[in-house]
Amino acid sequence: MHVSNRWSDKEAEGRSELELLVYRSNLLGRDRAVVNWKGGNTSAKWVEPDFRGRPTRVMYIKGSGTDLKTITADGFVGLRLDDVLALRERDAMSDAEMVDYLRRCMLDPSASRPSIETLLHAFLPFEHIDHTHPDAILSICNARNGEQLAREIFGDEAVWVPYQRPGFSLSKRVFEAVHERGFDKVKAVLLAKHGLVTWGRTAKECYENTITIINRAAEAIAELAKGKTAFGGVQWPKDTLSAADRRGILARVLPALRGMLSDPQRVVLHHDDSDPVLEFVNSQRAREVALVGAACPDHLVHTKYLPLFVDFDPGHPDVEALKQALQDGVTRYKEAYRQYYNEHIRQVPEGERFPMDPPGPRIILIPGLGLVAAAKDKATAVETASLYHRAIEVMKGASIIDEFVSLTPAEAFAVEYWPLERYKLTLAPPERELARRVALITGAAGGIGQAIARRFAEEGAHVVLLDLDEAGVQRLADELNAQFPRRALAVGADVTNERAMQEAFQQAVLHFGGLDLCVLNAGIASAHPIEETTLEEWQRVFGVLATGYFLTAREAFKVLKTQGIGGSLVVVASKNALLASRGAAAYNAAKAAEVQLARTLAEEGGKHGIRVNIVCPDAVLKGSKIWSGAWREERARAYGIPPDQLEEFYRQRTTLKVNVFPEDVAEAVLFFASDRSQKTTGCILTVDGGIPGAYPR
Repeated sequence: MHVSNRWSDKEAEGRSELELLVYRSNLLGRDRAVVNWKGGNTSAKWVEPDFRGRPTRVMYIKGSGTDLKTITADGFVGLRLDDVLALRERDAMSDAEMVDYLRRCMLDPSASRPSIETLLHAFLPFEHIDHTHPDAILSICNARNGEQLAREIFGDEAVWVPYQRPGFSLSKRVFEAVHERGFDKVKAVLLAKHGLVTWGRTAKECYENTITIINRAAEAIAELAKGKTAFGGVQWPKDTLSAADRRGILARVLPALRGMLSDPQRVVLHHDDSDPVLEFVNSQRAREVALVGAACPDHLVHTKYLPLFVDFDPGHPDVEALKQALQDGVTRYKEAYRQYYNEHIRQVPEGERFPMDPPGPRIILIPGLGLVAAAKDKATAVETASLYHRAIEVMKGASIIDEFVSLTPAEAFAVEYWPLERYKLTLAPPERELARRVALITGAAGGIGQAIARRFAEEGAHVVLLDLDEAGVQRLADELNAQFPRRALAVGADVTNERAMQEAFQQAVLHFGGLDLCVLNAGIASAHPIEETTLEEWQRVFGVLATGYFLTAREAFKVLKTQGIGGSLVVVASKNALLASRGAAAYNAAKAAEVQLARTLAEEGGKHGIRVNIVCPDAVLKGSKIWSGAWREERARAYGIPPDQLEEFYRQRTTLKVNVFPEDVAEAVLFFASDRSQKTTGCILTVDGGIPGAYPR
């Protein structure tokens, strides 16, 4: 729980007050044992000219919904301090009144809302203030005898404030408590079941005071914990299941779990079997402690008040029994959450009520296997799991020195459905067309495959990029992840290799939890007169275009049927499946086989909500690996033209007099992957500029 002092005078030198505020905030945010993801808030006060050039006392504070780890100057909101301080004379103020008043105090009326804790920062008469949620401090703030422990550790240097939801009343209460003790004597405020407030005259002094207070708490906890065992000791050793065993079990279980949780909205899963997680879920008292409740408001907003703890004996693993335990557990959890919502929503004023969130759990704890986090996307699921790491540390610290306590259900609900907390959700951009979906794309390193992957990612999908060219798909994954964090996974695999394809789908499931879309796009080309076509060539073409598509579709169906929430397969065939080209018997026949396979799968998948459709492009030369080699030479020779005239030849033979590009094919594939075609299956969509002989009949 000890944290490092990361301040560098060299790095801080020459920075403005606002730049120092950003620097200090980023330092705090780098350590999640100090500041939660998107949690905490920092501020600084100084004098600057207003819009008329008059010297004005101002306070800059973190904007609502930003993350201290990555916040920039634009993420801070400036307010006229004297206008805000006038509120200190009031006796009461509603949240709505506070929000409206603070909006009128903002230096830039178009900026986002300031932090929920703005008044707390403003009322305290210190130039620089940090509000954080350190593991060590929360271990004390969530201990049953936390107030006594705080007094023993900090004496008169810290003030203890009983739990109260943030807002006007808490801000006044904190100010009065510090004022009563003496502004020159107190160095920190410990907020029960909430966190830490510290300050200083300079940015450096504030930061170092924060680190010092945290480490004093950490040292005291370490001393108190000597000779004691966390969570009642070990029930199952960490290696009860090997890493390979865990992966094997999860590959069979995660799609079923994802299906259970994807109501009313699909979720993406993240699995965590790190040592701290396994130590916790394998302990004697894990269930008991986990079901006490969330460690602080910042946690529960993302993890919910309670996790789902699943009974599972890793010493005698039974996968089918685990699936049933998950199903029963999720069902009970959803019913309990509905009761929790219905019981507490009645206490909320009519105008402040929000619809119930999806009732499923966001954290699932399984002995022997670890933790599964569910969220709208992979990045959020990873952060949710990270927050539960913090919860484990807090529960460990609090329970080892005393007894872990949490918010009451009523207190938790008041935060979870609080209008000021809900406002943060409105800051996220609207979800795109393929949001919450996971797509596997074969042949993803080629021109068409790359275009599909980019288009899917733009529309919010998570993409598993599969290709024999592992380096190529890794470059594409790196590119997409730089733009859309954690959305792409590169997998090198040969679609003709049964074992490789099984392992590829297992990787997809273990990484994202399941699958929604599968694009069968792996390509190969061959063009020879029939008498010159060797058996080896015939088998090679059919291996990729027929057998490879069969293996991909079969593995996709396994996952989609286990999930039970439908899905979509899109087969990228060819104009040649509908209108044969001379001198390409193997290619023509294999592409025709793809179309017939897709029609068959459409019938098999229908009752399971699995749609299967076909896109038939023609002559997509741009970015194509196929067309960069012998295939171009062979096609040009077949038509009796030079290779560099192929683009013009193909353009002129179309009804629309156009060339077809990878992006055109990607749009067609997107249509079949999206809900726009939710009542279409077994359909062929040509993307060929118009080839009369290939018009589908």
